Amino acid sequence: MSEGGLAVVEAPPVEEPKKARKFKFTWQVMLYALGGLILLLSLTRVVTGAVDLTSAGAINAAVALAVPIGLAGLGGLWSERAGVVNIGLEGMMILGTWAGAWGAIHFGNPWAGVLAGAIGGALGGLLHALATVTFGVDHIISGVAINILGLGVTQYLSKVTFATMPGGGDAQSPPVPKPGVVSLPWIGDQLKGLEAKQWFLLSDLSGILRGLTTNVSLLTILAILLIPLTYYVLWRTAFGLRLRSCGESPTAAESLGVNVYSYKYVAVVISGALAGLGGAFLSLVAASAYREGQTGGRGFIGLAAMIFGNWRPGGLAGGAVLFGYTDGLQLRRGGESVHALLLVVAILIAAMAVYQLVRQNRTRAALITGIAAIAVFVLFSLTDTIPSEFTSVTPHITTLLVLSLAAQRLRMPAADGVPYRRGQAK
Repeated sequence: MSEGGLAVVEAPPVEEPKKARKFKFTWQVMLYALGGLILLLSLTRVVTGAVDLTSAGAINAAVALAVPIGLAGLGGLWSERAGVVNIGLEGMMILGTWAGAWGAIHFGNPWAGVLAGAIGGALGGLLHALATVTFGVDHIISGVAINILGLGVTQYLSKVTFATMPGGGDAQSPPVPKPGVVSLPWIGDQLKGLEAKQWFLLSDLSGILRGLTTNVSLLTILAILLIPLTYYVLWRTAFGLRLRSCGESPTAAESLGVNVYSYKYVAVVISGALAGLGGAFLSLVAASAYREGQTGGRGFIGLAAMIFGNWRPGGLAGGAVLFGYTDGLQLRRGGESVHALLLVVAILIAAMAVYQLVRQNRTRAALITGIAAIAVFVLFSLTDTIPSEFTSVTPHITTLLVLSLAAQRLRMPAADGVPYRRGQAK
């Protein structure tokens, strides 16, 4: 083509680089993943003979252990969605364990203990909000102080209350009344027979269903209902939109008339109440009394479950179940069950390496992940069991492993932990 005697050469069109398709978690994907995981556990159970991988007892224990972790994580979700980092969840849970036992004993009613535990945790949340929101104290420093304060206060209160009661002591309470449990009628006996036959997949499904429907505490049901309720309030209401805006851009929220301080206070107090509810679960359901050190770091594991869930209720619940399941396994034939779990972990890490290589074109990451899968499989092949000294830290190792693998897809609220003072928008 020529124009004014000059040849004009058209440049070939430049192709834009293809963007990697972003993987989306949907309900269908989650159901497929759950089905694949059950199939993998069933296959591992057949290969290794570790019957507790899918036994009703292990599943029932996993649910009971997942509830306090999930409640602590749910508390962290409320706080951090409003922009306040809350590592004081452990201290708030400690306050909840003591207050739950005291309320149940004092009023003679376990539900009074549940309410008292929530109030105890809420007081810790109120103190954290006062320090961080009103006085601008660094969120991490305030959270650490709450953890120390919760431990010291409960030690003192135990000595002046429980130590004077029959059956109590300086570090524990007398036996407490427990909330009731429910079971689906007739289903337990039918599933028990199928589980005992040790058939591939069918027996595993029977064990899982029996564990989920037999001797389930009413407080467990309440805790499970709080997850969809939190999702609805935070993502489907105007209140939730304003609260989340305080964690994304508080100055923009203030410019639109949102009272940022009030929403942060409400979020952190609810955060403390949920953590305290998790503490009350430990002293009223998971055990028959309050004992010093009962939380065992579950507040921190709950925080890890929240991060693993990418600051969303559904992912948080999945993380809590994962950590609760590994904790439950180490309580039931720990060495044998945790050793069998190594095979499951090796297969899952290998699948992640394949995904990174095929779908994300990340050769180096896939290579490192693949080496990790081989290392875990070699450990499984060269051993017959896991020493008891290591099985007790299985949940904590799982926490570190999961967070290291999930760190690449995390997106925290933009203003989480960022200091805020009223009037910054002007």
